[in-house]
Amino acid sequence: MRTRDPNKEELVKQKAIEMLVKLGIEGFGMNRLAKESGVSVATLYIYYTDKDDLIKKTGIEIGQSFFSEMTNGFLPTMSFKEGLRKQWENRARFALKYPLKVACWELLSHSSYRESILNESLSEFKVTMTNFFNNAIEKKELLPVSKEVFWSIAYGPLYALLRFENEGKNFSGAPFKLTQKATDEAFELVIKALTP
Repeated sequence: MRTRDPNKEELVKQKAIEMLVKLGIEGFGMNRLAKESGVSVATLYIYYTDKDDLIKKTGIEIGQSFFSEMTNGFLPTMSFKEGLRKQWENRARFALKYPLKVACWELLSHSSYRESILNESLSEFKVTMTNFFNNAIEKKELLPVSKEVFWSIAYGPLYALLRFENEGKNFSGAPFKLTQKATDEAFELVIKALTP
């Protein structure tokens, strides 16, 4: 039986992420992945049972690392403004450091793999964020809105700015570089919108 090589396994993961982002799920295949990774197809089956297993494991791993980063320095008992600021910092740092992983996560979380990936990677984070949300409402630091409205207002502006940064331009095509000033301005508007 062939043994696992951590270096090859990491290379395969990186190539899988690149290919999923570039080609989409429909254009992604094990034979092509093997060729792009410089390994045999048989090597892929040491790490994954099939294409679905590879895609699910990739999504779960990205999700777990993303949600782990979101709780870095964050506590659900923080004041609303302090906690939301920490979430913005953590989300921005991850998105700027790992743009391909974020693009892959977006693709997979809007696919038929969504449920299995979210169920495996989101459970602890969901509890943490629910506690933060409920604590902020209890302390009257957050308007009592639905979680969907909260998420849209709390993070929508940040993700729009990060998209502009990733593309290097705004909607009109003018060059764009994300600055602390723009981030702070958007954050303060979000705080005004969500606090009593």
